[in-house]
Amino acid sequence: MMTQPFTEDVIAAVSRHMNEDHEDDSLLIVRALGGRPDAIGATMTGMDGSGIDFTATVNGQQIPVRVPFSRPLTERAEVRPEVVRMYREACAALGLPARS
Repeated sequence: MMTQPFTEDVIAAVSRHMNEDHEDDSLLIVRALGGRPDAIGATMTGMDGSGIDFTATVNGQQIPVRVPFSRPLTERAEVRPEVVRMYREACAALGLPARS
């Protein structure tokens, strides 16, 4: 784990946005990039400059899943493009169409 470049407020805002507006996208990311194709739910629980942490629901249990970024991030403005990249990569891996 790298040094935390994001404040608690940034992490809370990103988590809230992902959990309220992009719950399905988080699930796709966890299934395809987090190695949990059996997940039926995913909630973002944190992040640092090297990746995002989720709690996935698998077989009725809550499992921690870490999905690394493609490169270290140091600024909030880098988070959205990286999460969009993860979402598109997950869709491609799962054979699903990505939103525009």
